[in-house]
Parts: sequence; C-alpha cells; structure tokens
Amino acid sequence: MKRTAQVSDSMIVNVDADTLWEQVADPTQMPRWSPENIGAHTPAESRPLQVGEVFEGSNHRSRAQWVTECVVTASEPGERFAFQVRKIGASSPKISGGIATWVYEFEDINNGRTRVTETWNDDRTTWPDWVAAIVDRVLTGGRSFADFQRLNIHRTLTTMKDEFGQA
Repeated sequence: MKRTAQVSDSMIVNVDADTLWEQVADPTQMPRWSPENIGAHTPAESRPLQVGEVFEGSNHRSRAQWVTECVVTASEPGERFAFQVRKIGASSPKISGGIATWVYEFEDINNGRTRVTETWNDDRTTWPDWVAAIVDRVLTGGRSFADFQRLNIHRTLTTMKDEFGQA
C-alpha cells in the first residue's frame, strides 16, 4: 500500500494575515502552538526568517528528543512561510537527507481574520513504502506519519486559534 505523502488542515484564526505570518516565520515562536516543538535557534535575533536562512529546531515526543536543521524555502509576508527539514539527530542534526517540508499559507478572510493552512510533506521519497511503514509505526506508537502529523497539525492550529481568540 502506497503511503500518504502529504497532509494538511486549515482553520480561521482571529488575527490578520501579516501578524500571523510574522510570528510563524519566526521559528522561535512555534513552541507556543506545536505539540512537539520545544524551541528553535535562528541565525540572528528572533524575527521573520527569509528564504535560504537556516535554523535548528528542538523537538520531543514522549521521552524521545531530537534536533533538526531546516532551511527556509518560502517567506512571503502575509501569504506563505515554508521550510525543509534536511538534517536530523539526537543532540545535533547530523543525518542528512529528505525528511519533511512544512508549509504555512495565510489567506486574509475579512475583519482581521485569517485562514491558515498547515501542510506536512513527507520528503522520504527514496525510502521503500514498507520500510517507512515500519519506521513510522515504531516512532509514532503504531500510526503512519501521515496520520500522526494530521493530528499534530490539528493540535497546532487549534492552539493557535485558541491563543488569538475564536474567529
């Protein structure tokens, strides 16, 4: 069975698109919303990052902790922020390869409200599906990464929506 390589979800958040983009494009802010991210180190002071800038993200799941190296692939004020996870490791990002791409799209609705869409892309394209399925189930407690990330995305967007008030 072929694995799902992309999942996404959207919610309407009670804040304007420029303000929301500015915060999402500063990876040090992500722990406010994400169930797995616990911090980020950026190349300069906290601010919206631009295309080509690299940052490290610190993450945890249950007792496991890991660090990723990410490169910003899109940074369009009020519209889009994306990054590719290109290295991963337990205490520092040492293992290179296609891991994942995360995309955040912002659509101004009206009255300062924004539809934010978060998308996860599985970049492990060279992995056989059966190998990915085994690794996924071990690392997620029995689920595919697509199902696991679908839940994480929903949690992230719900927390974001709650922080800015009901739309």
